[in-house]
Amino acid sequence: MRDTKRLSFGALFLRWVGLLLGVVGVASGVGLELPVLSAEVSTESEYGNCIALYDLTYTLEIDCDDPGQVRMAWDHCHAVAAIQGLVNRSGPRLYVRYVVCPQTRVNVDDYWLDKLTQPEAWLHGRRVEKMASLASLVARFRSEIEGVVLYDSAVAATSNVASTIAGVESLLPIRYDPSSGSLYSRLVADGPRLPVKRRLVGEDGRSLFTGQGRIPGTERDSTGSPKCDAYLWMKAKYLDTGLCDGSYGAYYLDQYWRQKPRSTVLNHHCLTNHDFFISKRAFFFDLGIWEDEVPIDDSGQKVGADRETLKELLRSAYHHGGKERMIHIGGFVPWAYKYTNHGAAGGTHAPVPSEWEYGKLISAYNGYMDADAIGFGAMANASFFAHYPLRKEYPQPWVTREQLRQRGYLRQDGSVDFKGRQFVVFYVGDYDCAAWLYQRTHDIWDDPNRGKVPMMWCISPILDRRAPMAMDYLRRTAGPNDYFAAADNGAGYLEPGMLQEPRGISGLPCGLDAWTRHNKTSFDRWGLSITGFIIYAHGPELNQKGLDCYASFSPNGIVPSRGPATLLHGNMPVLRHDHDVNEGDPRAAARHVIDRIAARRNSGQPPFHWFRSILKSPTWHRSVVDQMEAIDPRVELLDGPTFFELYRIHLENNPSYAKGWQ
Repeated sequence: MRDTKRLSFGALFLRWVGLLLGVVGVASGVGLELPVLSAEVSTESEYGNCIALYDLTYTLEIDCDDPGQVRMAWDHCHAVAAIQGLVNRSGPRLYVRYVVCPQTRVNVDDYWLDKLTQPEAWLHGRRVEKMASLASLVARFRSEIEGVVLYDSAVAATSNVASTIAGVESLLPIRYDPSSGSLYSRLVADGPRLPVKRRLVGEDGRSLFTGQGRIPGTERDSTGSPKCDAYLWMKAKYLDTGLCDGSYGAYYLDQYWRQKPRSTVLNHHCLTNHDFFISKRAFFFDLGIWEDEVPIDDSGQKVGADRETLKELLRSAYHHGGKERMIHIGGFVPWAYKYTNHGAAGGTHAPVPSEWEYGKLISAYNGYMDADAIGFGAMANASFFAHYPLRKEYPQPWVTREQLRQRGYLRQDGSVDFKGRQFVVFYVGDYDCAAWLYQRTHDIWDDPNRGKVPMMWCISPILDRRAPMAMDYLRRTAGPNDYFAAADNGAGYLEPGMLQEPRGISGLPCGLDAWTRHNKTSFDRWGLSITGFIIYAHGPELNQKGLDCYASFSPNGIVPSRGPATLLHGNMPVLRHDHDVNEGDPRAAARHVIDRIAARRNSGQPPFHWFRSILKSPTWHRSVVDQMEAIDPRVELLDGPTFFELYRIHLENNPSYAKGWQ
């Protein structure tokens, strides 16, 4: 142990800041004791290859009926996520403990850190240094922080505007709150006195965005909405100027969360998801998507103002990165809080149609979702994991017709030998967002029954941006019965029909070429050739050019939600999706499958059946298969390549099906 008398000036500064901020919870009256920074500290330059570890789990122990504790949790999570996004740009330097899976109560941040520090793993041998307080964290990385962007408690949208500015200008987003013990008081008014570089609130604490007059700093008249004005100010200053990277957006709940922290899982403010998007200089937003209603969080605005504001943001993003590269948008409609008719969310539309309308809207501007949906939507450390070294390619073999013949699936003439069998494949989902994959790998993928039955794991390849270590782990540990296809709707969740001309809503030129390039890169890396599900929802079906687009990167099959039940487009098999099977009881699920197969067979459809399961374990799938075989042994679950190759052969030999059977 070092002699404390030999501390450097930087270390003395750290010690002073730590002692000053010390027990933040007690000092702010929230009753949560946080550790005091000890004298054994170092400056960042002294840490070398060390990983800083900050434990945010104290923010999950708050009393949600205490506004002071709720404010503390929000402020600390926001600040830590921003610091992480800034410092991890140059490498994996700051790791956070925070996310607890609500299904299993496992801390998934611990799970992944343990895997990554094992012998021969990526981080093996790197020292991990626990940060004793938020004060010590700020002091350690002070050189990475240019100052502060202050935002307004009274205008909830300014928290997201602050995250946008934080990424562009390397600032710490802090809510203006001069009360004793607040983060503002401890880091700006006192303590290290971080300089205020940007203000989203007046120096006297009054709101800058009032919904009156002109939008501050612009020549534009106010929309009548403080919320929309704040986002349009952000657009003018950061999106239109190209300071943001328009190919990254983030749809996360703003500080309205503080009014309803228990509307769903406590961690679903998703502030810890901000780090990756801050590191990418993304634009943040939280806006309603319906043109026929006023959102509950801004009741004074004109009908549809939120939607019109979002369209303006997306158009600017399209012209500043999205046109060529698509727009990767993290997050999801905050349906438990606002914009829907769920509970006290104040809207008139149901959550699922709201999801679909959002997908339709962003797709018109080349946007797609990395859909961190409620339930398992929280994620931490994506900016850290983004540096994980992936292999150049992860190939997967495709089945040959000779192999199918040897296995008894083909006759000598090359046609499918059914022998009275009905073939089934499960779309094993939903893994169209990094957060769900991050939270559920430890219990679903690691299930001891994985490998006992064929499973077609449908995972969006774009998740390798935020969860590359998970994608790599799945491939390294996969067995012969694990096969991978793309989730909805390829390398990202959008409405592909909205990429086709004429493009309703936006009127922009065709986006299919950009979507093709985007998918080709991801599909090639991950050895994908099947898109397990294509959601049309509120958008149009794929036309000939749209189908050609998918055939170029998904030649072995697609499963659209509408259109002909069967089709062979060129050489690409197309099978219309069928039922979701998600009953908790495997016996009920098996009966659902058997009954549905009977109904489809009676209607003349070919003996190929697709079913979707959502977050179901290998144990569940194995039990369902056992129950299906007990009811009808002619029903056979196939792996992805066998199913789609047999289906293609059957279409080739049955022109009536191949040309589009309804």
